[in-house]
Amino acid sequence: MDIKEILKNLTAAVGIGNIREATDIAGEYLSRFCDVSYGSDLGVIGRITGERDYTLMLEAHIDQIGFIVTDVDDKGFLTVSTCGGIDLRALPSRQVDIHGKKTVRGVFCSTPPHLSEEDVTFDKISDMKIDSCLGEKAKDIISLGDYVTFSSAFNELSGDKLCSKSFDDRAACAVLIELASRFEGKKPPVNLVFCLSDMEEIGLRGAKTSSFRISPDEAIAIDVSFADGPDINPEDCGKMCKGAMIGISPVADRAISDKLIRLAKEKNIPYQTEVMGKSTGTDADIISVTKSGIRTGLVSIPLRNMHSDCEIISVSDIISVCDILEEYIKAVE
Repeated sequence: MDIKEILKNLTAAVGIGNIREATDIAGEYLSRFCDVSYGSDLGVIGRITGERDYTLMLEAHIDQIGFIVTDVDDKGFLTVSTCGGIDLRALPSRQVDIHGKKTVRGVFCSTPPHLSEEDVTFDKISDMKIDSCLGEKAKDIISLGDYVTFSSAFNELSGDKLCSKSFDDRAACAVLIELASRFEGKKPPVNLVFCLSDMEEIGLRGAKTSSFRISPDEAIAIDVSFADGPDINPEDCGKMCKGAMIGISPVADRAISDKLIRLAKEKNIPYQTEVMGKSTGTDADIISVTKSGIRTGLVSIPLRNMHSDCEIISVSDIISVCDILEEYIKAVE
């Protein structure tokens, strides 16, 4: 499959709150290769029946960060609250899409340096405004509770690097779609469930309900993690273009982590390890404590500029994740 095309289509779609365009597109892709079902608590899942009654769940989250409208004034300026972790420093002058009765473009206000006697800083999102440019007509189109998302184009950069919004976690969703395509028409050793869960960015909610309902024998969460960059401690990040980041943490089942590493070495698949002293900050945290506990692993894709409208990933790292997980699936005992 064309990973770039999948990523372009997934990142262009909106997936926040009750807007589930991204879920529909991911479901269309998955349905080409396996049986698909939907649920408000699940997002979308695909199933491939294996040779024996043992289920491996591969999970990624389909939702994205964004905002929700809390006020619309008479001049068309919006106040919003965040849905997910947002770096306020990056917001001034950012273009956004406001999903009202129709989708309209807006811009986070920015004070020109000519009119500011000192650097303008913001301590809370309610101090910032979005200019809808609709003036007094804004209230006819935009209501309290409408969602707002970043507006940015999908771009190819040098080498195999890509830049877009929402690679967190649509890059991992693309991994699940690619894996489903690799096992189309085949009989894997065990049952495979590809789970694209909702509402990770607001508290791992979809992963909690979906893993409870699916009740797999073991699971692997796929997410993004921090890639190297200026002023970032090398101990706190992975390296871009060096392969999948295999998670090692008290949260992650050590046998799964060790097996992923062993298979990567045996098959000469590029990989790196990511050691975390406590929680991982991913859906793996909640999956591992669902019901009486589910053995859970974590594999991540290195990503720069996380939670922004210009996230950067490498296609080779995505392929590395796909290759390692394919080998893991074949080797499930």
